[in-house]
Order: sequence, then structure tokens, then C-alpha cells
Amino acid sequence: MRVIARDGEHEIEIQRSRFRCVVARVADVEAASAVIARVRKAGPDAGHHCTALRIGDPATGQLTARSNDDGEPGGTAGVPMLEVLTRRELTDVVAVVSRWFGGIKLGAGGLVRAYSGALAETLDLLGELRRVRHRELLVAVPHDRAGRLEHDLRHSPFLLRDVDYGADVTITVAVTDVPAFQAWLAEHSGGEVEAVDAGPRDLYLP
Repeated sequence: MRVIARDGEHEIEIQRSRFRCVVARVADVEAASAVIARVRKAGPDAGHHCTALRIGDPATGQLTARSNDDGEPGGTAGVPMLEVLTRRELTDVVAVVSRWFGGIKLGAGGLVRAYSGALAETLDLLGELRRVRHRELLVAVPHDRAGRLEHDLRHSPFLLRDVDYGADVTITVAVTDVPAFQAWLAEHSGGEVEAVDAGPRDLYLP
């Protein structure tokens, strides 16, 4: 799954109408609704606040996709915005395009191009990352062995997330292939260290 690299906004002007696009990364529909409400409150004088969202669950593969034309002719605003998000395979995202009418009617085709174009330009500016489901594993080792294992992990294909120094040293690693990591750990620890599964973790990678 792909996500936006950061939240942001961008504005374009077409035939004296202003189209301001706000895009945000969100975890669920409730968070998306809060973004939409915030944009509406910030621009009460806008004629329309058209929206599109896609929110996915990497564990189940389920995807929630919604759009709203907010008073524009049916299919000219929210739907083309959603098509932009779909073509780019983006998830965990909500987009709001607010329009201030400039006195010149754009027609259905013009509206489609304006709303989809405002969103596409904004996404180009914000960039994209990959959302990848990992498993977080905890590895506890004595202090005298921690340095070597940490060094080996930093030169491995696995992601070293944290090192916590307590009675033992607990190393947190994020992996996509648990059996491969277990085999690697057995080889680099002489089979004396085991990993404890701490659950799923989504990471955002280039």
C-alpha cells in the first residue's frame, strides 16, 4: 500500500475560481471526518468542500473508499478525486478540495479537470511512501553480547528499531519474514537467543 509522505495543501486558480486542496494521512474514517470538519470550519465562505478518502487495512485487505460532491453536479468533483487516489493506489488518505466560485461556469468537464487536477498537483508536491506491515520482534541479550549483535543487525536486511539497556539489552527489530529472521538470529547467536513476537507494526518506507 502507498501513502502520502506528508500532509499539506496547494491551491490552483481556473477561470477566476479558486480550488484549494488539503490532503492528510489518516488512520480511520473518524480521523478523516475530523479533517473534513476542520477544513470546512477554516473556509466557511467556500461554495463547496468536495472530498475523497481511501483507508485500507493491510491485515485484512479491506478498503474503505468514499467520495462526496458537496453540491457540485454529480460525478464532477468527489468521484474524479477518488479516481486520482485509486490510480495512485494510495491509502490512509483523505482529500478535501474547497472551491471559491469566480463567476465563470466551468461545465462538467471543466469541473472534473479542476478537482482532479488540484488533487493531482497536491499529491505531486507531497510525495509518496510505501506502507508495509511488519512484525516487531524483541531480542533480549546480555550486555557483553549486545554490541556484536547490534552491529550485525545494522548490516542485515532487517530493520533495527530500538535498543533498550536494562538488566539485559532488549533489541527491537521489525521484519516482514519472521522465519528468515529466526534463522538469521540462530546463526548469529549460536542458537542461544530467541525472539519474542511483540505484534504487528506498519512502517512507512521510501
